[in-house]
Amino acid sequence: MTHAQFHHFRPHPWHGLPAGPQAPERVSAYIEITPFDLVKYEVDKASGYLRVDRPQRTSSQPPSLYGFIPRTYCGTRVCGLSEGSQRGDGDPLDICVISERPIARAEVLLTVRPVGGLQMIDHGEADDKIVAVLEGDLIWGAAQTIAEIPAILLERLQHYFLTYKLVPGQQEAVAIRRVYDRDHAARVIVAAQEDYLEQFGNEASSTEL
Repeated sequence: MTHAQFHHFRPHPWHGLPAGPQAPERVSAYIEITPFDLVKYEVDKASGYLRVDRPQRTSSQPPSLYGFIPRTYCGTRVCGLSEGSQRGDGDPLDICVISERPIARAEVLLTVRPVGGLQMIDHGEADDKIVAVLEGDLIWGAAQTIAEIPAILLERLQHYFLTYKLVPGQQEAVAIRRVYDRDHAARVIVAAQEDYLEQFGNEASSTEL
Protein backbone atom coordinates (compact mmCIF):
# COMPACT_ATOMS: atom_id res chain seq x y z
CA MET A 1 0.00 0.00 0.00
CA THR A 2 1.40 3.39 -0.99
CA HIS A 3 1.46 6.39 1.32
CA ALA A 4 -1.23 8.09 -0.79
CA GLN A 5 -3.50 5.05 -0.52
CA PHE A 6 -2.96 4.76 3.23
CA HIS A 7 -3.75 8.44 3.68
CA HIS A 8 -7.32 7.79 2.52
CA PHE A 9 -7.80 4.60 4.53
CA ARG A 10 -9.55 4.56 7.90
CA PRO A 11 -9.83 1.12 9.51
CA HIS A 12 -13.09 0.15 11.17
CA PRO A 13 -12.46 0.46 14.94
CA TRP A 14 -14.21 -2.84 15.69
CA HIS A 15 -13.01 -4.98 12.80
CA GLY A 16 -9.95 -3.15 11.48
CA LEU A 17 -7.93 -2.64 14.66
CA PRO A 18 -6.18 -5.40 16.64
CA ALA A 19 -6.98 -6.22 20.26
CA GLY A 20 -3.25 -5.95 20.92
CA PRO A 21 -0.32 -8.37 20.61
CA GLN A 22 -0.21 -8.97 24.38
CA ALA A 23 -3.93 -9.64 24.88
CA PRO A 24 -5.41 -10.49 27.33
CA GLU A 25 -2.74 -9.07 29.69
CA ARG A 26 -2.63 -5.77 27.79
CA VAL A 27 -5.25 -4.74 25.27
CA SER A 28 -6.24 -1.87 23.04
CA ALA A 29 -9.35 0.03 24.11
CA TYR A 30 -11.31 2.16 21.64
CA ILE A 31 -13.04 4.90 23.63
CA GLU A 32 -16.63 5.91 22.78
CA ILE A 33 -17.63 7.87 25.91
CA THR A 34 -15.71 10.04 28.36
CA PRO A 35 -16.66 10.95 31.96
CA PHE A 36 -17.76 14.36 30.64
CA ASP A 37 -20.46 13.02 28.32
CA LEU A 38 -24.18 13.28 29.05
CA VAL A 39 -24.91 11.82 25.63
CA LYS A 40 -24.37 8.14 24.85
CA TYR A 41 -22.19 7.69 21.80
CA GLU A 42 -21.43 4.38 20.16
CA VAL A 43 -19.68 3.18 17.04
CA ASP A 44 -21.95 2.77 14.04
CA LYS A 45 -21.46 -0.87 13.09
CA ALA A 46 -21.79 -0.26 9.37
CA SER A 47 -19.48 2.74 8.91
CA GLY A 48 -17.23 2.63 11.97
CA TYR A 49 -17.86 6.30 12.74
CA LEU A 50 -19.08 7.46 16.13
CA ARG A 51 -22.76 8.33 16.25
CA VAL A 52 -25.17 9.65 18.87
CA ASP A 53 -27.11 6.76 20.35
CA ARG A 54 -29.24 8.83 22.72
CA PRO A 55 -29.03 11.64 25.26
CA GLN A 56 -28.80 10.28 28.78
CA ARG A 57 -32.19 10.31 30.49
CA THR A 58 -30.74 10.78 33.97
CA SER A 59 -28.03 13.04 35.39
CA SER A 60 -25.72 10.05 35.83
CA GLN A 61 -22.29 10.53 34.24
CA PRO A 62 -19.83 7.76 33.38
CA PRO A 63 -17.24 7.50 36.18
CA SER A 64 -14.53 6.39 33.74
CA LEU A 65 -13.63 6.23 30.08
CA TYR A 66 -15.83 3.68 28.32
CA GLY A 67 -15.50 1.81 25.06
CA PHE A 68 -14.68 -1.65 23.73
CA ILE A 69 -11.88 -4.03 22.84
CA PRO A 70 -11.51 -4.38 19.04
CA ARG A 71 -12.14 -7.76 17.42
CA THR A 72 -14.11 -9.14 20.33
CA TYR A 73 -17.72 -10.36 20.32
CA CYS A 74 -19.99 -11.41 23.16
CA GLY A 75 -21.41 -14.71 21.96
CA THR A 76 -21.78 -18.25 23.27
CA ARG A 77 -18.40 -18.46 25.03
CA VAL A 78 -18.85 -15.19 26.89
CA CYS A 79 -22.37 -16.31 27.81
CA GLY A 80 -20.93 -19.55 29.17
CA LEU A 81 -18.77 -17.59 31.62
CA SER A 82 -21.75 -15.54 32.84
CA GLU A 83 -23.94 -17.67 35.09
CA GLY A 84 -27.61 -16.82 34.66
CA SER A 85 -27.31 -15.28 31.19
CA GLN A 86 -29.17 -16.75 28.22
CA ARG A 87 -26.96 -15.41 25.41
CA GLY A 88 -24.23 -12.91 24.68
CA ASP A 89 -25.30 -9.38 23.83
CA GLY A 90 -23.92 -9.57 20.27
CA ASP A 91 -21.64 -6.54 20.69
CA PRO A 92 -17.91 -6.10 21.18
CA LEU A 93 -16.67 -6.57 24.75
CA ASP A 94 -17.10 -3.38 26.80
CA ILE A 95 -14.23 -1.91 28.78
CA CYS A 96 -13.95 0.84 31.41
CA VAL A 97 -10.56 2.57 31.62
CA ILE A 98 -9.35 4.38 34.72
CA SER A 99 -7.04 7.34 34.09
CA GLU A 100 -5.70 9.91 36.55
CA ARG A 101 -5.36 12.64 33.93
CA PRO A 102 -8.67 13.69 32.36
CA ILE A 103 -9.09 12.45 28.79
CA ALA A 104 -11.87 14.60 27.39
CA ARG A 105 -12.17 13.29 23.86
CA ALA A 106 -13.54 10.06 22.47
CA GLU A 107 -12.46 8.14 19.36
CA VAL A 108 -9.03 7.59 20.87
CA LEU A 109 -7.16 4.29 21.15
CA LEU A 110 -5.54 3.45 24.48
CA THR A 111 -3.21 0.69 25.62
CA VAL A 112 -4.58 -0.59 28.91
CA ARG A 113 -4.12 -3.36 31.50
CA PRO A 114 -7.26 -5.23 32.55
CA VAL A 115 -7.44 -5.70 36.34
CA GLY A 116 -10.93 -7.19 36.68
CA GLY A 117 -14.51 -6.67 35.61
CA LEU A 118 -18.22 -6.55 36.36
CA GLN A 119 -20.36 -9.56 35.52
CA MET A 120 -23.45 -7.76 34.26
CA ILE A 121 -26.59 -9.31 32.80
CA ASP A 122 -28.90 -7.02 30.84
CA HIS A 123 -32.32 -8.52 29.96
CA GLY A 124 -30.83 -12.01 29.98
CA GLU A 125 -27.78 -11.06 27.92
CA ALA A 126 -24.17 -11.35 29.11
CA ASP A 127 -22.89 -7.77 29.06
CA ASP A 128 -19.57 -7.89 30.94
CA LYS A 129 -17.69 -4.69 31.68
CA ILE A 130 -13.92 -5.18 31.83
CA VAL A 131 -12.18 -2.76 34.22
CA ALA A 132 -8.70 -1.63 33.17
CA VAL A 133 -6.06 0.97 33.99
CA LEU A 134 -4.28 3.16 31.47
CA GLU A 135 -0.82 1.82 30.66
CA GLY A 136 1.84 4.21 31.95
CA ASP A 137 -0.60 6.13 34.17
CA LEU A 138 1.42 7.67 37.01
CA ILE A 139 -1.26 6.94 39.64
CA TRP A 140 -3.05 3.81 38.41
CA GLY A 141 -0.50 2.32 36.01
CA ALA A 142 1.03 0.00 38.62
CA ALA A 143 -2.30 -1.59 39.60
CA GLN A 144 -2.43 -5.31 38.87
CA THR A 145 -5.67 -6.47 40.53
CA ILE A 146 -9.18 -5.20 41.15
CA ALA A 147 -8.33 -5.00 44.88
CA GLU A 148 -6.06 -2.05 44.07
CA ILE A 149 -9.01 -0.04 42.72
CA PRO A 150 -10.80 1.95 45.45
CA ALA A 151 -14.11 0.39 46.49
CA ILE A 152 -15.93 3.71 45.98
CA LEU A 153 -14.87 3.82 42.32
CA LEU A 154 -16.13 0.29 41.73
CA GLU A 155 -19.35 1.29 43.51
CA ARG A 156 -19.75 4.24 41.14
CA LEU A 157 -19.19 2.03 38.11
CA GLN A 158 -21.82 -0.43 39.32
CA HIS A 159 -24.28 2.35 40.14
CA TYR A 160 -23.83 3.90 36.70
CA PHE A 161 -24.48 0.70 34.79
CA LEU A 162 -27.43 -0.22 36.98
CA THR A 163 -29.12 3.16 36.60
CA TYR A 164 -28.11 4.95 33.38
CA LYS A 165 -31.04 3.48 31.43
CA LEU A 166 -33.45 3.58 34.37
CA VAL A 167 -36.86 5.13 33.75
CA PRO A 168 -38.74 6.28 36.88
CA GLY A 169 -41.64 3.95 37.60
CA GLN A 170 -40.28 1.12 35.49
CA GLN A 171 -38.37 -1.91 36.74
CA GLU A 172 -35.03 -2.32 35.00
CA ALA A 173 -33.99 -5.92 34.24
CA VAL A 174 -30.28 -5.32 34.79
CA ALA A 175 -28.13 -7.02 37.41
CA ILE A 176 -24.46 -7.10 38.33
CA ARG A 177 -23.85 -10.57 39.72
CA ARG A 178 -20.29 -10.03 40.93
CA VAL A 179 -17.07 -8.08 40.63
CA TYR A 180 -14.28 -10.35 39.41
CA ASP A 181 -10.49 -10.21 39.36
CA ARG A 182 -7.85 -10.13 36.63
CA ASP A 183 -7.77 -13.89 36.00
CA HIS A 184 -11.45 -14.11 35.17
CA ALA A 185 -11.23 -10.90 33.12
CA ALA A 186 -8.54 -12.60 31.02
CA ARG A 187 -10.85 -15.60 30.47
CA VAL A 188 -13.69 -13.30 29.37
CA ILE A 189 -11.41 -11.44 26.93
CA VAL A 190 -10.12 -14.68 25.38
CA ALA A 191 -13.69 -16.01 25.13
CA ALA A 192 -14.76 -12.78 23.38
CA GLN A 193 -11.85 -13.08 20.94
CA GLU A 194 -12.83 -16.67 20.16
CA ASP A 195 -16.49 -15.68 19.77
CA TYR A 196 -15.36 -12.98 17.33
CA LEU A 197 -13.41 -15.46 15.20
CA GLU A 198 -16.40 -17.79 15.13
CA GLN A 199 -18.77 -14.98 14.17
CA PHE A 200 -16.61 -13.08 11.68
CA GLY A 201 -13.59 -15.28 10.94
CA ASN A 202 -10.43 -13.60 9.73
CA GLU A 203 -12.24 -11.91 6.85
CA ALA A 204 -13.26 -8.73 8.70
CA SER A 205 -9.88 -7.13 8.12
CA SER A 206 -6.31 -8.11 7.47
CA THR A 207 -5.07 -4.77 8.78
CA GLU A 208 -2.61 -4.98 11.65
CA LEU A 209 -1.55 -1.63 13.05
